[in-house]
Amino acid sequence: MNRHALDSVEYLFDSGVMGTEIAQVISLSPVRHPDDVLADEGVLPVLPALRGLLPGGGLQRGSVVTSGDWGLLTLALATGAVADGAWCAVVGVPAVGVRAAAGAGLNPERLLLVPAPGPGWPQVVASLLDGFDIVLLCPPEQPSAQLRRKLEAAARRYGSVLVVAGDWPGAQSRLLLADSEWTGIGAGHGRLRARKARGIATGRGAGERPRSAWLWLPGPDGAVTAAVGAPGAAEFGTAESDATHFGTAQLVQSG
Repeated sequence: MNRHALDSVEYLFDSGVMGTEIAQVISLSPVRHPDDVLADEGVLPVLPALRGLLPGGGLQRGSVVTSGDWGLLTLALATGAVADGAWCAVVGVPAVGVRAAAGAGLNPERLLLVPAPGPGWPQVVASLLDGFDIVLLCPPEQPSAQLRRKLEAAARRYGSVLVVAGDWPGAQSRLLLADSEWTGIGAGHGRLRARKARGIATGRGAGERPRSAWLWLPGPDGAVTAAVGAPGAAEFGTAESDATHFGTAQLVQSG
């Protein structure tokens, strides 16, 4: 994180612009170092299971990606980059703590949590885009087109990635889950141990071609991996079924 960005965040924290909620912020080490992920890298890495869903096989710097409703998929999108040295901020998700993030594979030492940013959340997100490689955001309200354009411009300017849980018209990549199926429950007994789901992706430009993949989200060991052997597990392409599944997933998410 550069000095200007750090000063901006400290101002928001200390001045009360963010309200009393800022007392809940957990900061473990928000300062980025030169030896971290190089600023001129065009694509941030993702977990192997997610590479086929994203154009270029990763998160394009300067882009906005949506992940449907908040869940493990949102956290998983940042896991690969954080493991490779990226810094990540999570904004607007009070239920997410250090333990939950670590359980999803995120290194707590490269994580900043802002559970309740208050009414000034757009300014907070803009400052974090300046200092962090990835910002995971669950907006407290649907932002206006003007506000979306400002945050999109901030992501492009700083070469960061904004991952939004929810709707964001104009996102370069949009990921949703369909055909979700839990395992572990028997005839009236047992425990939920793993979930197999079909990930559907589309977007704009290079991400316009619909793609799909079966995922363990999570698998029996808690990790996010490809569901090898599942129907359509290796399918990536322009099949009409992918587009149909994506439309269905959109209806499910909006309903």
